[in-house]
Amino acid sequence: MSSNNSIELLAPAGDMEKLTSALHFGADACYVSGREFGLRKASKNFTLEELDSAVRLCHTEGARLYVTMNIVPHDADFDGLLPYVHALEEMKVDGVIVSDPGIFMEIQTHTHLPLHISTQASVTNAKTVAFWANLGARRIVLARELSLEEIRALKGEVGDSVELEAFVHGAMCMSISGRCLLSNYMTGRDANRGDCAQACRWRYGLVEEKRPGEVYPVFEEDGKTFIMNSKDLCLLPHLPEVLAAGITSLKIEGRVKSSYYVGTVVNAYRRALDAIARGAWDEVLIQTLMGELLKTSHRPFTTGFAFGNPGRDGQNYASTSYVQDYDFIGVVRGVDEKSHTMAVEVRNRFQVGDEVEVLRARREPLLLTLSRIEDCDGQSLRVANRAGDVVTLDVSDAVAVGDMLRRKKGAVEP
Repeated sequence: MSSNNSIELLAPAGDMEKLTSALHFGADACYVSGREFGLRKASKNFTLEELDSAVRLCHTEGARLYVTMNIVPHDADFDGLLPYVHALEEMKVDGVIVSDPGIFMEIQTHTHLPLHISTQASVTNAKTVAFWANLGARRIVLARELSLEEIRALKGEVGDSVELEAFVHGAMCMSISGRCLLSNYMTGRDANRGDCAQACRWRYGLVEEKRPGEVYPVFEEDGKTFIMNSKDLCLLPHLPEVLAAGITSLKIEGRVKSSYYVGTVVNAYRRALDAIARGAWDEVLIQTLMGELLKTSHRPFTTGFAFGNPGRDGQNYASTSYVQDYDFIGVVRGVDEKSHTMAVEVRNRFQVGDEVEVLRARREPLLLTLSRIEDCDGQSLRVANRAGDVVTLDVSDAVAVGDMLRRKKGAVEP
């Protein structure tokens, strides 16, 4: 459910389940993509009918929905654009995110849709912000390469003429604002039209022209060979500085991540913003919430460019793998307060005796030891291991539909 403060927590949603998760755990707005014009083909994305349902759901929850149309288009990519944006306008989406002036002009000429300028447009200075604002843009998604000091100065120049949005969490790109040709060159998949192969995450070696097949490692130090592999951005400990710089929309990256990832990250940032608003922000809470973020699939964290160019500290040379210490094992689908039970949709295997955590919206997780599992017929089970089954578990405190269950990896015996 959305909050009422002036700072927007903006969450990614690659499909309806992720959208529902983001709203449940406290997003004020979500950004999604249709099947065309967006930069994340790897996510399921939304049909027009699904987009209409998504808008209705967000508005019912008091939240906003933005649609990405931020590809770098060729002429053929404009086919079908006008019917698409007219449909978005009719369903009352709250904004479209674009990077290309041609797409901007077409949407502005033929609709009244609010226009947001994507981070793909590489907006790094006040004059460019003013340029887009004078053309009618409502919001600028600033380039990831700006420091907080630069953003503060930029905000001082542009004032309240346009809204400013910035990424605070998620994967980083080794290229300026995602303008990368590596994927296209290596695989034929165009990153600037939504089909990045993440070739920067691969391990590279050197081959001499006259010695084909003899691969020599490429490394910077200590034998580390992932020379273009960026760490993940995390600015949660620095949210007061982010807000002081003038950012009013805090964006989380991750439309191709799981609903568990979206829910966990949104919940951590929601709790952080709520604490700041009520004057309860302290080091204990920071460490607690950082612990929550570490329970998602993630790479080592960096503050990106927030405090200047991170240089070599922004890269992870040792490995391209994610750290994933917890398994997402279930979603609460029903609660019976009288019997102190909950109905849980199984996502991964768990069994009687497991110690699990229930991720609860805007609250501390609930720790449980599973004493009983029953199937839909009331039969006792020792193990729940069929994804999609709904089982009944005892619960010792308040939980809600949409809460999620997780378990530390290695807790289940074979």
